[in-house]
Amino acid sequence: MGSMLGQALYLLADMYWVGRLGRESVAAVGLAANLMALTLALTQMMGVGTTTLISHAAGVRNQHRACLVFNQSFVLSIAGGGTLCLLGFLLRHSYCAALAASPETVRLGTTYLAWFVPALFLQFPLISMGAALRGAGVVKPTVAVLVLTVLVNLVLAPILIFGWGTGHAFGVRGAAMATFFALLLGVGGMFGYFVVREKYLAFDTSGMRADFALWREVFRIGLPAGAELGILGVYLIIVYAAIRHFGAAAQGGFAIGARIMQSLILPAVAVGMANAPIVGQNFSAKRATRIRDSFWAACGVGSVVMLLLTALCQTRAVFLVSLFSRQDDVVAVAAGYLRLISLTFLATGLIFACTSLFQGFGNTRPPFVSSVIRLFVFAVPVLLLLSRLTLQDIWIISAGSIWAQAIANMWFLRREFRIRLGSFPEEVSAEEGLSSVI
Repeated sequence: MGSMLGQALYLLADMYWVGRLGRESVAAVGLAANLMALTLALTQMMGVGTTTLISHAAGVRNQHRACLVFNQSFVLSIAGGGTLCLLGFLLRHSYCAALAASPETVRLGTTYLAWFVPALFLQFPLISMGAALRGAGVVKPTVAVLVLTVLVNLVLAPILIFGWGTGHAFGVRGAAMATFFALLLGVGGMFGYFVVREKYLAFDTSGMRADFALWREVFRIGLPAGAELGILGVYLIIVYAAIRHFGAAAQGGFAIGARIMQSLILPAVAVGMANAPIVGQNFSAKRATRIRDSFWAACGVGSVVMLLLTALCQTRAVFLVSLFSRQDDVVAVAAGYLRLISLTFLATGLIFACTSLFQGFGNTRPPFVSSVIRLFVFAVPVLLLLSRLTLQDIWIISAGSIWAQAIANMWFLRREFRIRLGSFPEEVSAEEGLSSVI
């Protein structure tokens, strides 16, 4: 939770300062959300596979296997991040021109991505190392490094954007520069922890030689999870394209509302991230009772927190949005989006609680299928009825698609309990417990 709070501040800091530059700047930074979703998809693919395999190794006390998975994952993260960074940098102008609502937004978006794309590369090794520690049950170093990067970003952002104390204002480029320098320091801090303090997992050059069998295992588990977030990137692209004709204010309002929403659902993400290695270790150790208990704990904690955040958005949406923009048209769009999408926060909590079990079991295909269902439920009516839809109609369809995903996840998990825990003595009570919820 502490880690996710830091991540929320990280996501909102740039938007807070960029909001002072105008709607085109906000819309330009919002374009990066699609690339961020793609980055999260790829890092999730490697991170989930790494966490699951290391948690399984830890569950049977196989340290050598855990170290091998860690080193192979680190190599994959460097290769994947380098490929994305190169393609994103070369295609940044074409990407902005295809989605932006105005030439100024295209210019600002291209400028922003020149620094933001290299920052995305740094996410790969950082998340790889954090996922490895999480699989081993270690979270404090990751939180410490994240807090450090957040503080650095909070200090650098206004200095580089507005030129405070230096007289050199970089505008939206400064926001991306602050992110890059903060993440660079974070990667250095995490690497230093592994070299100086970490005992269970360690860098080993002999373990970095390509092990294709292990790569297949990482991809088998992580690919559906990564594709699940990739679908989120497709969703964001469809939204940006669908609201393009409403103008820069609509795109800027959606960018702010979506960034706030992404920050507010992080507690649900945190619960899932904490629960996955617990499930993985106990699944490897054949402890069905603890698996069942961890699921109910994840549902309970996630639901309570998300309901409180729903109440916050319903009563204080305009206040939350006004922190990032003072333009009435942008605030109106963002607040309307936030009120409607917050009605799905409970569903989001259930989605991540279910996903944590699938990740712990090492079967991430069902959450991917439920994400595909969500995409179809959203994309089909939006693309068919685009010319007749209002912004509110688009937000309502989006909210309905999230609830469809939650229901599908619960249904798939009921089947997963029966299959995965079939040889465990508690499998009947686990299935009955989930059946009562459905």
